[in-house]
Amino acid sequence: MGKVDRAVKCFCSGAACSQAIAATYAPDFGLAREQSMKLASGFAGGMRLGETCGAVTGAFMVLGLKFAGADCETRDGRDAVYAAVADFVRRFEQRNRVVICRELLGCDISTPDGARKANCEGLFRTICPNLVKDAAEILEEML
Repeated sequence: MGKVDRAVKCFCSGAACSQAIAATYAPDFGLAREQSMKLASGFAGGMRLGETCGAVTGAFMVLGLKFAGADCETRDGRDAVYAAVADFVRRFEQRNRVVICRELLGCDISTPDGARKANCEGLFRTICPNLVKDAAEILEEML
């Protein structure tokens, strides 16, 4: 099973979207799976605010691990990460139009009504696996 399928399976088995991406790819860059699951745990559902999709923020973490220089505490050391993040966003938006969770789901899961709608309509089962898949496929191309 390839990494794309592993990421989707991880998500469908109960991990958050951000965790599924980070846990699948971060170990390749020296971050243990358990640590990557913890690190990414608060980013699902657009950081629980309906903002940037968790699959996208999980990918940003992986891109940081891959492209940040040893001097990443300086702007120059982050330039490659910034370029990779911009490229990732461009590719994700080509597939999905936006990177904002509430727009991708069609409801704001940070509100009780939005969370209820997402659960009742099964959006986490129908929409999110495809977003995790898209994020993983884009990472496969970029890494």
